[in-house]
Amino acid sequence: MLMPGALSGTVNAETIKKMSKRVKIVAEGANGPCTPEADEHFKKNNIFDIPDFLCNAGGVTCSYFESVQNDANFYWPKKEVLQKLDQKMTVAFHGVLDMSQKEKVYMRDAAYMVAIDRVVKAMQLRGWV
Repeated sequence: MLMPGALSGTVNAETIKKMSKRVKIVAEGANGPCTPEADEHFKKNNIFDIPDFLCNAGGVTCSYFESVQNDANFYWPKKEVLQKLDQKMTVAFHGVLDMSQKEKVYMRDAAYMVAIDRVVKAMQLRGWV
């Protein structure tokens, strides 16, 4: 497993040449750590990629939880926050994985498809489209 977690663009056409052949999973902890050239390498070599905006969304999700708690002036115990986070992240991951398998697309593409679909549904519910 490779988890680039510091800088964007660090997994690129040059650095993938140095990547171990044993890497089967890339979990993108940084924002935009993998370039399109790296994505092509992953696809060609059947390396499973968890895209950045799915893999490192836990912090943003917890910020949302914090906002909800502040608005209600009611605060959850740490254990409850972690349970809610685990549930949200697991559902999100499986939603993207299911889309990837159903549509036979790369995980990053599936993540975009899920995100766009949710925005469209929200717009429809609001009567914007």
